[in-house]
Amino acid sequence: MNEYRYLPDTEQDQKKMLDALEITSVDELFSDIPTEIRLTEDLPIPQAVHESALIKKMRRLAAKNATAHDYTLFLGAGTYDHYIPSVVDHVISRSEFYTAYTPYQAEASQGELQALFEFQTMVCELTGMDAANSSLYDGFTALGEAATLAVGATKRSKILISKAAHPQGRQVLQTVANGHDYQVTEIDLLNDSTNLTLLEEQLDKETAAVVIQYPNFFGSVEDLAAIKELVTAHKALLIVMANPLALALLESPGKLGADIVVGDMQPMGLAMNFGGPHCGYFAVKKKYIRKIPGRIIGQTTDTEGKRGFVLTLQAREQHIRREKATSYMSSNQALNALASAVFMSALGKEGIKKMAKLNIEKADYMTKQMENKGFLLKNEAPIFNEFVVQLNAPIKEINQLLLKKGFIGGYDLEFDYGMKNAMLIAVTEQRTKEEIDQFIEALEGMAK
Repeated sequence: MNEYRYLPDTEQDQKKMLDALEITSVDELFSDIPTEIRLTEDLPIPQAVHESALIKKMRRLAAKNATAHDYTLFLGAGTYDHYIPSVVDHVISRSEFYTAYTPYQAEASQGELQALFEFQTMVCELTGMDAANSSLYDGFTALGEAATLAVGATKRSKILISKAAHPQGRQVLQTVANGHDYQVTEIDLLNDSTNLTLLEEQLDKETAAVVIQYPNFFGSVEDLAAIKELVTAHKALLIVMANPLALALLESPGKLGADIVVGDMQPMGLAMNFGGPHCGYFAVKKKYIRKIPGRIIGQTTDTEGKRGFVLTLQAREQHIRREKATSYMSSNQALNALASAVFMSALGKEGIKKMAKLNIEKADYMTKQMENKGFLLKNEAPIFNEFVVQLNAPIKEINQLLLKKGFIGGYDLEFDYGMKNAMLIAVTEQRTKEEIDQFIEALEGMAK
């Protein structure tokens, strides 16, 4: 079998390892495992093949995949096909970033620390908040941490979350709440937005916070000012889960009264990657800076008075105080946070605004064209880059037909919301007028 071993493991190599371990055979490594439960037959997997044959087989399998490079994509629902400048991959592929570990030794990690400090600063500018951490795993993880912070800060036991928030985000929150022993109540919708009458009825003295997505799962922009007024009357906190790209043009949650703003940086320089990994952000008003989960990079000066960067407020983290920490979440997505920082730096303020504006304009063009063609659109509130269209056939069937025509269709809302034949369509700056027109034409022929 030696001809199939891509990494040679000769008898001489094995003997050296066994001698170092002071044993005579590999079987001795398993001596503590009872013989009756050891595997005695070969595993039911194909026989090994030469490396060249394996590569050919894997290429054949890979060629069967459909990607956004081969098909025109109108699917969003939390992961989007956005433009990513080539400089992003060039920077994050540098070995000093790509292989970096936790920068506990600040003097050896100034480059990474500064990049993450800039990431925090830009997140604060987008959200209108006072402080941000240097990332969490994803937007839904950040949401769970935000709710837990609110419960701890207010000493209350109930979180209200709009059903217009991402279904997977709500599931994660329910899981987190179960572990921390607080209650999560979902607020029903009024068409495409949170029902403020029901929200007001549910608010009480046990409400720690209200969670609103901005724009929401249907692409609609919620009235944060009106929601903040209701929340303030009951001395609860307002948690906003926001799309960072939309914040380039929308009024920032901070200016509208949010206490905590979280979200996912995927629209900002992160490829879709079949759904992950992503990068969560977490921003707060100054009042809660010592309660932020995760890592914060601070600015300081060295012994010569030069500007420098360090990990700060680490007493909140589990590697310092263990069970007394604010959160177990000291791990983060440093490389993806760096990618977002490079993305924002490369495009600049005006570039990001232009990109966000293109999303709004292209979604507006598509909705008007669809209405002119007789399609029924469900959104009543203003939208960013997603909207809901009512069709006359199951979305699963329509998407299969669309795939044959070269399109990846929108998200089926029946499973999460019971909305039969309703499709959530995403339109980013990547879609051309021709692609939009062709998609509408394809839909006309099958599902109006």
